[in-house]
Amino acid sequence: MSWPGTFKMAECGASGSGSSGDSLDKSITLPPDEIFRNLENAKRFAIDIGGSLTKLAYYSTVQHKVAKVRSFDYSGKDTEQDHEPPYEISVQEEVTARLHFVKFENTYIEACLDFIKDHLVNTETKVIQATGGGAYKFKDLIEEKLQLKVDKEDVMTCLIKGCNFVLKNIPHEAFVYQKDSDPEFRFQTNHPNIFPYLLVNIGSGVSIVKVETEDRFEWIGGSSIGGGTFWGLGALLTKTKKFDELLQLASRGQHTNVDMLVQDIYGGAHETLGLSGNLIASSFGKSATADQEFSKEDMAKSLLHMISNDIGQLACLYARLHCLDRVYFGGFFIRGHPVTMRTITYSINFFSKGEVQALFLRHEGYLGAIGAFLKGAEQDNPNQYSWGENYAGSSGLMSSSPELCPTQRARSGTFDLLEMDRLERPLVNLPLLLDPSSYVPDTVDLTDDALARKYWLTCFEEALDGVVKRAVASQPGSVDAAERAEKFRQKYWNKLQTLRHQPFAYGTLTVRSLLDTREHCLNEFNFPDPYSKVKQKDNGVALKCFQRVVSALDALDWEERQLALVKGLLAGNVFDWGAKAVSDVLESDPQFGFEEAKKKLQERPWLVDSYSKWLQRLKGPPHKCALIFADNSGVDVILGVFPFVRELLSRGTEVILACNSGPALNDVTYSESLIVAERIAAMDPVIHSALREERLLLVQTGSSSPCLDLSRLDKGLAVLVRERGADLVVIEGMGRAVHTNYHAALCCESLKLAVIKNSWLAERLGGQLFSVIFKYEVPAE
Repeated sequence: MSWPGTFKMAECGASGSGSSGDSLDKSITLPPDEIFRNLENAKRFAIDIGGSLTKLAYYSTVQHKVAKVRSFDYSGKDTEQDHEPPYEISVQEEVTARLHFVKFENTYIEACLDFIKDHLVNTETKVIQATGGGAYKFKDLIEEKLQLKVDKEDVMTCLIKGCNFVLKNIPHEAFVYQKDSDPEFRFQTNHPNIFPYLLVNIGSGVSIVKVETEDRFEWIGGSSIGGGTFWGLGALLTKTKKFDELLQLASRGQHTNVDMLVQDIYGGAHETLGLSGNLIASSFGKSATADQEFSKEDMAKSLLHMISNDIGQLACLYARLHCLDRVYFGGFFIRGHPVTMRTITYSINFFSKGEVQALFLRHEGYLGAIGAFLKGAEQDNPNQYSWGENYAGSSGLMSSSPELCPTQRARSGTFDLLEMDRLERPLVNLPLLLDPSSYVPDTVDLTDDALARKYWLTCFEEALDGVVKRAVASQPGSVDAAERAEKFRQKYWNKLQTLRHQPFAYGTLTVRSLLDTREHCLNEFNFPDPYSKVKQKDNGVALKCFQRVVSALDALDWEERQLALVKGLLAGNVFDWGAKAVSDVLESDPQFGFEEAKKKLQERPWLVDSYSKWLQRLKGPPHKCALIFADNSGVDVILGVFPFVRELLSRGTEVILACNSGPALNDVTYSESLIVAERIAAMDPVIHSALREERLLLVQTGSSSPCLDLSRLDKGLAVLVRERGADLVVIEGMGRAVHTNYHAALCCESLKLAVIKNSWLAERLGGQLFSVIFKYEVPAE
């Protein structure tokens, strides 16, 4: 097969997990560089070849631009010039690691291998890890095409390694499927301890594995009645040879025409037996006595129910036998097919009386490939890092439901992509979470709330022009900035349209995931920090006001000062370039400042107002250590947060100030906070001595998001929180304290405060624009 730069294939309603819809008499052309991204920097390969699908995994290095800040060297200067910025910005190249996973039909394996061979400029790769039956079948072809040695890996070991990896690293990887609910998909939050669990892998047959730890697992049972049985019997009954066509027949069938139900045997008496009349008493039972022809669709549906129910009951029995309540299903048979998932879920619920949960995985098709890759990468210790899904390069979970926009489903053709970026530091739970296993960062589930979903998707669409403009303006010396910004616009717009039709594509849809997807797309086209110049200017202006603000606060009596400090925090939080109501004001009125922001604030009583309770607490003993999550640069962190920090320090409270590791909107980053703190320390003896004596510590969160997930924080921050015995958490900002963590339960005192800068959200919360949230919470005894 030839592949001259683009690849043509039949278009079908293919799901991301391999299931296909009705075939369409069209074809689409996919550029190979959109499928095998960054192939020229690939360092290591792994491949998992099943009966019909090939899953390729490869590790590459990605070079991208990063905005760095550093202090000017002021040595030899007597005074600073008013017009000088507080620090300089430079854009540098950084190399990070990325994992790529591509799934395609075996029909295209030769063409894909040809393309990989032609674009493999890296000669370091000598071996390719391979698993699955095709590792044997296609071994010679792979070695001949790629000139690499094939190293075959154990299928079960690879599956378990891959499953552990996705469960630990991809939030909302696992989901419950409820066909008659809206939404059908209910995603699980990352559990801090994923073990033990049962993995039921349904290929040609069924393998049931009990997984106890990272490296300890045991094959405990199985069945010869699996996906191959459905395919084989289905082919005999319907004369349909293709698995996906068989699934399509089943989705249109009515099994009750073929199956004998309880009500067919007992009539109305089934109620006295405590049985549902719709229960299947005998699969294919009617075909023995009925003198009629049965449709292919009905027979396929009956067969699917028979196999799925059998597997569900078997899985349930093994789960009960081994005292396990979580069962993950994967393998060729599932393929994201709604009828299959629904039947297995029903079967598990029925036989376990709801005590065992059937869970499916967004990326179950990649488990073997991921495991094979990890086996070959053990010398690089990939498990010592945390990884994150890169939404810009992943195609997401696609539903095969026909009602969901066929053009969107067909866009990925027969290919499905997943990309994961290696994060610099391991991410862990905040030790102060009351119950990490039940913690949900996001306040509103947009997958569930259709009205909110429609509003926020439109909101992000309407903001796109402004983001594009800001991105171009941030790189005035770049000749291709406008072209790259246009590509960013198109990519993010496409993502938003996909999410309109498939809100569950990347797990639970939230404001946080929409913001994170935008950041990923900006980085994709080398816009690492579109707000870097804005932040530099805002920080410079705010630093010049710091001493005046602090002097005014010091002149107040104690009680007045506490309210003024809180109002300062809130006024600072107004300066959010991510909020349209604010950015419009800041664009049109350059003189809008700290005092003007205070006037915008809602008068007390606030929308949520625990201030009196907080003031009473301040009259008691000081807190031992406060952990403060800062939000925006400029006025927010310098005139809002630092005076508040200064007051806590004066009370004898140690402070850990946590800022984003990487840029997002105009949020203050860790590297910027270091410079800001250094400049404030030069003006203020309280901050100066606290930094010197390490009573004030600046740390990074491990996040590059405008929102905050307390279950994925930098390990160094978690260690520090434990060591210092933090007993107060302060979370400020709309993204961190309203969109996320509004309901977060902590085992210490907490302050959550924000100004609502979105009219729709304010109205929904029962307030108006610039309403105030001041939520002081004390854990129950």
